[in-house]
Amino acid sequence: MVNPGVLRVGVVGVGLRAEIARHVAESGVAAEIVAASDPAERGRARAHDLFGAVEIVSGHRELANLVDAAIVTSPDWTHAEIAVDLLRAGVAVYLEKPLATTLPDADAGLAAARETGTKLYIGHNFRHAAVVRTLRDVVTRGEIGEVKAVWCRHFVGNGGDYYFKDWHADRSRVNSLLLQKASHDLDVIHYLAGGFTRRVTAMGNLAVYGGITDRSGQGDRLADDWFSFDNWPPAAQTGLNPVVDVEDLSMVHMRLDNGVLASYEQCHFTPDYWRNYTVIGTEGRAENFGDTGGGVVKVWNRRREWSADGDREHPIDGVSSGHEDADLLTMTEFLRYVVHGDPPELSPIAAREAVAAGALATQSLRSGSVPIDIPPLPETLAAHFSPPEGTRR
Repeated sequence: MVNPGVLRVGVVGVGLRAEIARHVAESGVAAEIVAASDPAERGRARAHDLFGAVEIVSGHRELANLVDAAIVTSPDWTHAEIAVDLLRAGVAVYLEKPLATTLPDADAGLAAARETGTKLYIGHNFRHAAVVRTLRDVVTRGEIGEVKAVWCRHFVGNGGDYYFKDWHADRSRVNSLLLQKASHDLDVIHYLAGGFTRRVTAMGNLAVYGGITDRSGQGDRLADDWFSFDNWPPAAQTGLNPVVDVEDLSMVHMRLDNGVLASYEQCHFTPDYWRNYTVIGTEGRAENFGDTGGGVVKVWNRRREWSADGDREHPIDGVSSGHEDADLLTMTEFLRYVVHGDPPELSPIAAREAVAAGALATQSLRSGSVPIDIPPLPETLAAHFSPPEGTRR
């Protein structure tokens, strides 16, 4: 029995990512997990293991009758439909990124939030990662002058295990890993650059995993069941998803609305697993080495030959692996938004723009690398969400 005045929260889709819902109890907000839904028997059993004696149902529409807010951690291709259904039912939504797998679906989600007046929050947790906060502080303090370029190299060393042994490898389910995986980094590029992508071009290949013939899949198991650092080298992987048609190597170029140029590179067969941002301004540049606790953001702002030491160095705090600290901050922000009305760091507009960049980069990649202009957000939606300048710039 939930006490009066306590926000009733449900979880939709109980895979690995559903563990973020455990942070509800740590948030300091009057909220409690009271229900969960999953169409699969294993997912419902996992809900019992994770959340104890809560109401467990098979569908999100049934769950909508039991809760005030829902944490949606279902697979990517279900995001848009579930979010729209819940919003129309008056349920506040935490939607795990990406907002959608296509730009029309992303805009439909925002339209449903506007039409119903129901709160929509997209879980771009990497906004709260210490490496991003540290780089953002360097920019806002003016340590490198005015930002003119942002580069991100993403070494997805665990990609074979995380993205090519289940539905992530199937473009009919994810469209592209430039959405599922890159939406974090496309949003961070926008955040550090102070603008949104307006023109994009890309190229890529299925360079390694397309040649592996063992497509026996993993059944209903989850990535934790098969992950191992011993699964190396990449070409020796086994048990890939029966359908493997997403790229494992991608390169994206972007022109933002404020003139900043940006690039994003993603490779799923490196030995190491981290991302490196380089931010170049009119008076210096900043770059991270490591992207979790123990790493460092280095700033060079004097002319020189090369040097491994920065003119200034800012340690990265937080967890030494993963993003549990960012997850807690993200969940707390969502709950405070719903209960207290505190505005979130990231607006639905920013989440839409990350989808726009990723989806249209994918279109460019699969169309001979033609440049594609990104359509602006419809005026009615822009006027409704209108984030404060600080959250955009």
